[in-house]
Amino acid sequence: MAIKTGSYLLIDIDNEFSRAFVKHYINTNDAAKKDIIIAGANTQKLVKMMFDEQIKDYCYCDIENEISISELASYLHEHHNVQGVLFNQTDYLLADDTQRFIYNSLHEKRYIISQTNHGYDINPINEECHSNHLSCDTDIAQTAQELTELAVPEYEK
Repeated sequence: MAIKTGSYLLIDIDNEFSRAFVKHYINTNDAAKKDIIIAGANTQKLVKMMFDEQIKDYCYCDIENEISISELASYLHEHHNVQGVLFNQTDYLLADDTQRFIYNSLHEKRYIISQTNHGYDINPINEECHSNHLSCDTDIAQTAQELTELAVPEYEK
C-alpha cells in the first residue's frame, strides 16, 4: 500500500531503519521529498537527517514519556498538518500495552512499515484510535497561545 503525499510523522526508535526507510521513500516518490517529520530521542541523528534534506522537520521526543508526547502533539498541531503517523513494525509490535496506548493516541491514521525484499510495505493499523491530549490531529492538542487564552477569565477579555 502507498500512503498519500502529505506530511507524516515517523516515530524514530531505530534510527538505522528510519534513515533507510526515508531514503527509500523519497527516492521512490519524488513528490514526497521533505514530507516526513521525525520524532525521537536521538536528536543528533535527527538533525543529520534534516541537514541531509531527508526530512521536513524533527522533534525531540521521549516516546515513553507522556509529557514529552503531549508536547510533541502540541508542537505538531501548531506547526504541521500531519496526515498520519508511521511506525517501524518491530517497534510497534514489541510495545507493551501502555506504549501501544500512546502510539494509538498520536493520530487517527497510523501505519506500520515493514521491510521486504523489494523495499517497504506500509499498512494501516486497525486498532482503536484514542483521541486525547496526546493526539496531534485534534483540537485537544492545543497550542500555548490557545491555552493562555483559555486561562484569561471572560471578564478580563
